[in-house]
Amino acid sequence: MRRALGSLALAALAACSSEPLRPPAVPVVAQYTAGAVAEDRLAPGRDIPAQWWTLFRSPALDALVRRSLDNSPTLARVQARLRQAEEDLGARSGATLPRVDARLSANRIDVDPQSVGVPLPVAMPLDLYLASVSVSYTFDFAGGTRRELEGLRAEVDHQAYELEAARLMLAGNVVTTAIREASLREQLAQGEAIVALQARQLVIAQRMEELGGAARLDVLAQQRELAQARATLPDLRRDLERMRHRLAVYAGLPPAAPDLPVFRLSELQLPDPLPLSLPSQLARQRPDIRAAEAVLARAGAQVGVATAHLYPQLTLSAQLGTLSTSGDGLFGAGTGFSILGASLVQPLFRGGELQARRRAAIAAYEQAGAAYQEAVLQGFQNVADALRALEADAARFSERTDAVGRARGYCDILAARLQAGGVSQAALLEATRHYHRALQEQAQAAADRYADSAALLQALGGGWWQQAERDRSRPVLP
Repeated sequence: MRRALGSLALAALAACSSEPLRPPAVPVVAQYTAGAVAEDRLAPGRDIPAQWWTLFRSPALDALVRRSLDNSPTLARVQARLRQAEEDLGARSGATLPRVDARLSANRIDVDPQSVGVPLPVAMPLDLYLASVSVSYTFDFAGGTRRELEGLRAEVDHQAYELEAARLMLAGNVVTTAIREASLREQLAQGEAIVALQARQLVIAQRMEELGGAARLDVLAQQRELAQARATLPDLRRDLERMRHRLAVYAGLPPAAPDLPVFRLSELQLPDPLPLSLPSQLARQRPDIRAAEAVLARAGAQVGVATAHLYPQLTLSAQLGTLSTSGDGLFGAGTGFSILGASLVQPLFRGGELQARRRAAIAAYEQAGAAYQEAVLQGFQNVADALRALEADAARFSERTDAVGRARGYCDILAARLQAGGVSQAALLEATRHYHRALQEQAQAAADRYADSAALLQALGGGWWQQAERDRSRPVLP
C-alpha cells in the first residue's frame, strides 16, 4: 500500500511542470516628463486631500460632488459587486475546516418472500430508520484550497479598488462638467454682449446709409456679421443644457431636476499650490493600478489551484449512527454503527486536460501581468499629459489676459476720443466687440486651467487613501 501511494505521488510530481511565475517588470521613473514643467503652482511631494475637489474653494461644487457620491446608481452597482465578492469569500472561508453533516432518513422496504424463494427473517413490509453524523476532512497538502482562498481575497481587493476608481471617476466627471458649464455660461454671456453690439452697429450703418454716408455693401456686411454672431448662441445654449443634464444624472437625478446649483468661473478658485505626488508613489495611489495588481494576484492564485489538481487528494471520513425499525428506537434500542474511511485520489490519465488547464492559468497570469504593466504606463502618461497641458494652459491664459488688457485699453482711448469728437461711435462699438471676444477667449483659457488641474489631481489618484473614516471592507495603502 505504501509503495502504491509513493508511486502515485512520484507520478504527480513528474506530471507537474514547475516553471516559476515571473512577476511583471515595473519601470522605475524619476520624473513624469522629459524636461521641467513651467508651472509655478506645482508642489512636488505634497499629499492630495481625500476630498480633492475642495481645492477649488466652491461650496456648491463640494455639495454636488458629495451628493453624487451618495446617490449615483453607478456606485451602487459597483458596491453590489464588492458585496458579492465578499460573500463569495465568506462562503468558501470554511473550506479548510472539517465538514460535519447530520442525516436522518426513513424508508419502507417490502420484499415478496415467494420471489426470493427462502423465508425472510423479518416480517414484511419493514420500516427502517437511520440517523447518523458524518465528519470528513480533505488534507490540503498541495495548497489548492489555500490558493483558492487567496484568489477570492484578491477578487475582494479588486472590487474594492474598482469602487475607489469609480468614485474617483465620478468626482472627476462632476468637477470637469461643472467647470465646462461655468465656461459655457461665461461664453454665452459674452456672446450675447457681442450680438447686442453688432445690432447697435447695424442700426448705425443703416442710419449712415439713409444719410448717404455709407454704402449698401457696408450694411450688408454688418448684417452678415450680426447673423454670424447670432449663429453661435444656439450651440452654446445647447451645450450648456447638456452639461446641466449630465450633472443631474451624475447626482442620481432626472435631467429636469430643478435644484442643481449654477456654476460660474468667478466662483471657482484655481488650486494653488497644486499637489504633485512623487513618481515612486503613483502605482500605490491610483486605484486602477491597484485593481490591476489585484487581478494579477488572483491570476497567480489560479495557477496554484491548477497546479494542486495534479497532486493526490487525501480525504479522511467518519460516520456514527444508529439503525432501527421504529422511530423511537433511533434514540433507544436501535443498532449503533460506526464507519471509518480514507480515500486517496490521484489523476493518472485525463488526456492532458490538467496540464493544459495549468498552462492556460499561466497564460492568464501573463495576460494579467501585461495588463498591470499597461496600467502603470498609462498612469504615468496621464500625469505627464496633464502636466504639459497645465504648462500650455498657463501660457495661453497669460496671452489671453494680455489681449484682454490691450483690448480694454484700446476701448478706453476710443471712448476718450469719441467725447472729443475724434472718432465715430461705430469705431468704439467695433473695439468693444473685440474686447468681449477677448473676454470670451480668456474665459475658455481659464476653464482649461481649472479642468486640467482637476485632470492632474484625478491622474494622481485623487487622495482616496487619505480618508480617515472608511468602510472596513475597503483597501488601504500599506
